[in-house]
Amino acid sequence: MKSIIMAALLMAATGAFAQENPAGSKETSKTNTTDKTNELSEVTVYGNKKQYIKVESDKTTINVRDNAMLNSGSSLEAVKKIPGVITSPTGNITLNSKGVSIYIDGTPTTLSGTDLQNYLATLPANAIEKIELIYNPGASFDANASGSIINIITSTKRKKGINASFNINYNFNKYQKPSPQILLNGKTKDLSWQTMIGYNYIDSESLNKTDQIFTSFTPDEHLLQRNMAKFTNRNFYFRTGTNYKLNEKSNLLFNYNLNMANDRITNEATTTGTGIDYSNFGYAKNKNNNHELSLQYKTKLDTIGRTLDVTAFSNFFDKNPTTISEGQSNGDATYYNGAADFKLANHYLKYDFTIPFNKINFSLNTGGKYNTIKVTDKGIYNLNSASNSVTDFDYTENNLAFYVEARQKIKKFNFTAGLRFEDYKVDRTAVQNSTETKINFKNTNFFPNVSALYEMNENVNFSASYSKKIRQADYNTLDPNNFSNFDQYNTSEGNPFLKPTFFDNFEFKMTAFQFLSLGGNYSIAKDKNFFIFNAEPGELVSTSTFQQFDKVKTLSLFASIPLPLDYFLKGKEEFQKRMNNMEKMNYIFFNFNYIKVQTEGYDFSFKNKPIFNYAAEAQFILPWSIKNNMSYYILPKGTWEIYNITKPIQQFDISFSKDFMNKNLKIGVHCFDVFNSNEVNAIVSSTNLQTQFYQKQDSRTFRLSLVYNFGNLSLKKDNTNIDVDKTNSGGGFMK
Repeated sequence: MKSIIMAALLMAATGAFAQENPAGSKETSKTNTTDKTNELSEVTVYGNKKQYIKVESDKTTINVRDNAMLNSGSSLEAVKKIPGVITSPTGNITLNSKGVSIYIDGTPTTLSGTDLQNYLATLPANAIEKIELIYNPGASFDANASGSIINIITSTKRKKGINASFNINYNFNKYQKPSPQILLNGKTKDLSWQTMIGYNYIDSESLNKTDQIFTSFTPDEHLLQRNMAKFTNRNFYFRTGTNYKLNEKSNLLFNYNLNMANDRITNEATTTGTGIDYSNFGYAKNKNNNHELSLQYKTKLDTIGRTLDVTAFSNFFDKNPTTISEGQSNGDATYYNGAADFKLANHYLKYDFTIPFNKINFSLNTGGKYNTIKVTDKGIYNLNSASNSVTDFDYTENNLAFYVEARQKIKKFNFTAGLRFEDYKVDRTAVQNSTETKINFKNTNFFPNVSALYEMNENVNFSASYSKKIRQADYNTLDPNNFSNFDQYNTSEGNPFLKPTFFDNFEFKMTAFQFLSLGGNYSIAKDKNFFIFNAEPGELVSTSTFQQFDKVKTLSLFASIPLPLDYFLKGKEEFQKRMNNMEKMNYIFFNFNYIKVQTEGYDFSFKNKPIFNYAAEAQFILPWSIKNNMSYYILPKGTWEIYNITKPIQQFDISFSKDFMNKNLKIGVHCFDVFNSNEVNAIVSSTNLQTQFYQKQDSRTFRLSLVYNFGNLSLKKDNTNIDVDKTNSGGGFMK
């Protein structure tokens, strides 16, 4: 039994982020604040281990900073490689089958759809310390969190003096994609700071095909459409943060983040059918700017652990997409021109107050938030007409929220119960060709959550939880100006009539040794939105939009299991030596998912089959201390939500990295989608239309990465943190 436990402890030593001493462990030594190195022999360390993955009852934390497979690309790439994260055929990100809200340093992002994905694609992964996967968030999180949260933590350790890191990724396939970056940080007396400046220049392409049958005609009409799009994304980012220690108990944090993008897309589209031979050549430009400012005050109110956290946040985002299209249809020229002026402003003020009662193992968290979002978008279009079509869209959301959450420990049981009050007022106005549509939504509701944890022993526990959530339809799904690949046979637009979706989420999980987990979740969603193709009777026009479905029930079973290679290949004695040094560990980490979706109010034209998802990540230490990381992901055939996957979606990545100059220089060689097999083949049925679609991006990419650290590299203890006993206590770029 002892040998089995030692083998299981392998993954508790795998990865690269510092773990606090777990309950029941003993602190074996104190950290020396100098840069001296003490060599220890034959010492078993139970705390302060470095892990690739840490599994807890309410969340899983993934190290990114020191994982070569995750830290060399963008934040979007890193998120998609996380165990349990699945990208749907429409590009949406899910976690163990549940919808995801993206947080960055504890702050929910306002962006959605392609704007959010583009933002994450320009945030470099080497700026990420770790990623938290919060499966069933409690009352302290926004109720507008769907089913789960991915929290990207970008904060880093501060060191005395000035430190710097220069990074460059050079990506290439048929395109060249350089991405340089410099990271500066330091600490002077009570002020610690960090600044990141970088630029991305990325060329890529995507091939899309749709084979569509229009069933309202007799006989059925058939259109085959092909679109080759080439993208050029240019992005400059500047992120800075300061943490000022006001006194021994209080900190003041300020952050400012800037992203500026200048993108362009060229596409060549063809449509063929009975008597139809149409070609369309389009050119689109899009400039956007994103500004984020946050000010956070964190303080310990007394010696018993009461804390107060106050955050003010503002986000300003604007974009100006323009499209010029020139087509040829049966010898007659047609033209499409479009332009939109989009602006978003988001402001909120929140506070979080923690009251511990240590003598009775009880704590109480409470807080509140006021949030306002304003979106305006004006589009002007010309589709083979002498006159212009104008669409104005205005969206305003005001939200007032308060919550209370209590935690109680009774022997081996830990109980959490919370209640969140949310008052929403949402106004939407769409004006199309002088026709005005107003939709006003008001909702005052309570969102409860409850969970229980049973600690079977110090290494194994069981947990169960329930939460009620809401998902407001975001501007990406509502805005009629949301368009792409627009011509006389295709339209793409948001649906301003969408109602909010309400979720009931249930979850049961077993975790062991802080790395192994087995469990399942069951979600009931009312009025859930899906992306779908529709057609009006008697019209050969495919409309891509979002449609609401009455009720969607999702059952997901999952397992995360490590394979301790060192224990089996090197023996117990060598394993014990390596388990305290992540740099020499060998492991394989497996992740499995079973997903069954039942959609009411939707008639499938195919058999509804469950989805099985398999993923694995491995690390091998080769001669000359070369680190080899590999990952493999496959989504076999089956039914994903309302989409029938007709061919497996899969990808295999491999990377090699090595440290030089006392770890100040790191060089990596990577290949993503080695076999060029990541593509989407799926079928979706809807009113008057059946669509088989295919998408292939230039996913096979080679990358050379270089990281060079210089400056004062001796780590000093930075006691400017205020630890708040809540999962979402963060909110700043630096903590």
